[in-house]
Amino acid sequence: MIKIERAILSVSDKKNIVELAKFLKKYNVEIISTGGTAKLLKENGIDVIEVSQFTGFPEILDGRVKTLHPKIYGGILSIRDKEEHLRQMKENNILPIQLIVCNLYPFEETLKSGKGDEEIIENIDIGGPTMIRAGAKNYKYVCVLTNPSFYNEFMDQMEKNNGCVSIEFSLKCAKEVFRLTSRYDFLIYSYFSKKTEREILPDEIDLKLIKVSNLRYGENPHQIAKWYRFIDKEYKREVFQGKELSFNNIIDMESAYNLVNQFEQPCCVIIKHTNPCGVGTGKNLIEAYERALQTDPLSAFGGIVGFNRKVDSELAKIFIKRFYEIIISPDYDEKALEIFKSKPDLRVIKCPEKIKYEYDFRAIVDGFLIQTPDEIDYEKFEVVTEKKPTEEEIEALKFAWKVCKFIKSNGIVIATKNQTLGIGTGQMSRYDSTRIAIMKMRDNFKEIPKPVVLASDAFFPFPDSIIEAGKAGVTSIIQPGGSKQDEEVIKKCNELGISMVFTGTRHFKH
Repeated sequence: MIKIERAILSVSDKKNIVELAKFLKKYNVEIISTGGTAKLLKENGIDVIEVSQFTGFPEILDGRVKTLHPKIYGGILSIRDKEEHLRQMKENNILPIQLIVCNLYPFEETLKSGKGDEEIIENIDIGGPTMIRAGAKNYKYVCVLTNPSFYNEFMDQMEKNNGCVSIEFSLKCAKEVFRLTSRYDFLIYSYFSKKTEREILPDEIDLKLIKVSNLRYGENPHQIAKWYRFIDKEYKREVFQGKELSFNNIIDMESAYNLVNQFEQPCCVIIKHTNPCGVGTGKNLIEAYERALQTDPLSAFGGIVGFNRKVDSELAKIFIKRFYEIIISPDYDEKALEIFKSKPDLRVIKCPEKIKYEYDFRAIVDGFLIQTPDEIDYEKFEVVTEKKPTEEEIEALKFAWKVCKFIKSNGIVIATKNQTLGIGTGQMSRYDSTRIAIMKMRDNFKEIPKPVVLASDAFFPFPDSIIEAGKAGVTSIIQPGGSKQDEEVIKKCNELGISMVFTGTRHFKH
């Protein structure tokens, strides 16, 4: 057990510190304090010893040097049952310290507030991390409280153990110290990295995550899942209503919002299992939604729907006629939010900012594969056939190409200039993906809008997909090119009167 007789109190977050100090005084604990903490405690009638009085050395350099003194660190780091340590403490008039209550300068809050570099630098704590690390290292003799949420448990320990705390509790507090300092140092490191780092993928990438929430389950109900975010990044999401989000919900939601914000005009995207089952644009969101839904209304059931404009009440009235898991948009009017309340399980998510990725991660057994995100549309727009695409076909090709980048390989998108007509995704052969896209188009469109174009995320290894596309009425195709069979594919397009554009950019998505 650790008998608490002397404590240092020096906190930036002063929540409940007065109550804790009053409790310590009940057990006749001597309190040493600094700056603003000492002032607050004295104002509340609590007797404290200023740290400069305790050390015999003044606080200097605008408070940059306060606790960095042998009388403080000797009192913290001494091993209490080691004879040599006890002898040296006596010779140097060093008194043992059993409790440190300290949290750190608010570096993270200062950073988020947008303050200038000078103020950010001044909020890099030096004495605090040094002192709490010293105490945590010596946890068998010193208890360190860095989190106000631990105060009640500490006081319970003191009451139950006649002014002592257990070594087990002190160890728990020590772990919290190193979690805090690790996180604190990482934020400072990230701040300096952003000011100095020039490499896109540097030799070392440090990841620090903080839990956002527990999830109902992972990809499947038997898998445990939690949601974490980078501690130095926070993407704003506001949840207005609905059931708790699941692992799959979040991934699908992100996919929908990333794709819908690729378009400048009003757009709607309907996602199932991270793939779009329909994408539409229009003069307003209602028109965009109706076009997206028309692509594949059967698959849209239970989907995740993204919009890139504020959702109004007129759209909300139409939207609630069908079952969806999630709606995500940059904003909603008040009447729309009232209408959505008639569907209490519908998750209504507001994301005022577009998504911007820094890295793309893929987990493997001993780490991650990391790449830069796929943000290039195409390197070129080269017509390679005798027939040239019309202006309307070019508009449709560019629309289909944007969508194609966001579907699983092998990916085929059949579209017109403002909506998808059929999507084939994730098949082992490009030919099968082509046939699925054609099937979807024929199933859902009695009258197929013109022009009909096709986008492929990678090259065609054989002309077989071109033949099927020609039978289905496709008049123009966009693809990266680069196959050994390019000449055969171009020849077949010329035979069928189909124009073809090479982009020079592949968009595999595994």
